[in-house]
Amino acid sequence: MSVKPGTIADEQAQARKAFYARIGQQHLAPLWERLSGLVTRSPQPAAQPAHWKYSSVRPDLIAAGSLLTAEEAERRVLILENPGLPGQSKITGSLYGGLQLLMPGERAHAHRHTASALRLFLEGAGAYTAVEGERTIMQRGDFVLTPAWRWHEHGNDGSGPVIWLDGLDVPIVNLFDTSFSEAHEEEGASPAPRPARDSELRYGGTLLPEGNRAAESLSSPLLNYRYERARETLVALHKNGPVDPCHAVKLRYVNPLTGGAVMPTMSAAIQLFPRAFETAPYRSTDGTVFVVVEGQGRSQIGGASFDWNPSDVFVAPSWAQQRHRGETEAVLFSFSDRVAQEKLGIWREQRSVSQGLT
Repeated sequence: MSVKPGTIADEQAQARKAFYARIGQQHLAPLWERLSGLVTRSPQPAAQPAHWKYSSVRPDLIAAGSLLTAEEAERRVLILENPGLPGQSKITGSLYGGLQLLMPGERAHAHRHTASALRLFLEGAGAYTAVEGERTIMQRGDFVLTPAWRWHEHGNDGSGPVIWLDGLDVPIVNLFDTSFSEAHEEEGASPAPRPARDSELRYGGTLLPEGNRAAESLSSPLLNYRYERARETLVALHKNGPVDPCHAVKLRYVNPLTGGAVMPTMSAAIQLFPRAFETAPYRSTDGTVFVVVEGQGRSQIGGASFDWNPSDVFVAPSWAQQRHRGETEAVLFSFSDRVAQEKLGIWREQRSVSQGLT
């Protein structure tokens, strides 16, 4: 609304403008001008619904294999950058996502960093991750952890390219200005070698070794959550029922020592959609990254709709209504910052019923 020059209202507006300029020089700002943007009635994420088709991304990732040297290959990753957060290297407001490629014989040497990382293996054979000297061979759909500040390395001993998805809590770590990283003093070496699959034998069943203390780490001690086992459980639960209207058949990955989330900042889950099953509307405050492990389907995220296929990645931002339909029997892996929100007491969800997908 315009103010007529020379009026009392104009004088007040000019006085206010001068006041703002004066306090700005002292690095002060008026809350009454900014409150609506700071304390919103509902989440207003900058992140947008987004979808990356693996069939479109893969050729460029493979092309990067010939553009970067073996030394540079340690970071041969295409960042999945949310279109609502350009230039910020974020897939949601709090998480990083990327697709990493290693060509035959390549490796990422031992290093560690403050950020926690998870990996979902997508393609190839002969790839491994080693954490604190324990090596695990990764297969399609395997969910692998590299907890914060643990020495880890990756390699490809196979004859073809290998690709996996990386998920990290880098934006959370950087929010607190607590990022540290270092490379191992001896290139290619990891400290204290351990037997392969040691953590799976210790923690992958329903028994726990005597003497383990849950408080020793905030992250799960299990290195590799095998897809074969998760898939078997999903099928059994689908058969035995019931099927959740909002999630179909969904399992949370947990720390076997505590029953809580696998990491202090990131939660992960896997869910099965029966053929032609359509979920009821659902939304939650944790922006969620989905990866298609098996099958084809369609998801409606807010006002966007995505038709997805194996290895596609898509994002449901905070508080965006989501619905999913498996055109075939389908399996989706997902990760988010839900556990961090729960610890802060700010996580919220909403389940509802409405018309089908459009």
